[in-house]
Amino acid sequence: MSTLPNCPKCNSEFTYEDGVMFVCPECAHEWSREAAESGDDQRVVRDANGNVLVDGDSVSVIKDLKVKGSSLVVKVGTKVKNIRLVEGDHDIDCKIDGIGAMQLKSAFVKKL
Repeated sequence: MSTLPNCPKCNSEFTYEDGVMFVCPECAHEWSREAAESGDDQRVVRDANGNVLVDGDSVSVIKDLKVKGSSLVVKVGTKVKNIRLVEGDHDIDCKIDGIGAMQLKSAFVKKL
């Protein structure tokens, strides 16, 4: 009988294999066999071109983005310095000059 790893998110012992992925039935977290073997479950955030982003990077916006709840627009080519990666759908936390603090999706930026 093989021993499966505990869930890295909730530490549940009731994990199971689904193809090449491990699944936790308690928190629905999925992770690959490579991540389990290396012990590294870091989420990789990539920009629109596929480059890996890390905290402190500078990025450029590749599409006009309307700011929800206001009439402001973040224009194409706007440079954003010192980004911070966060969990969630909008995975970049930053400050944009003239607009203020906001969150962006990594699919709408490219690394400088």
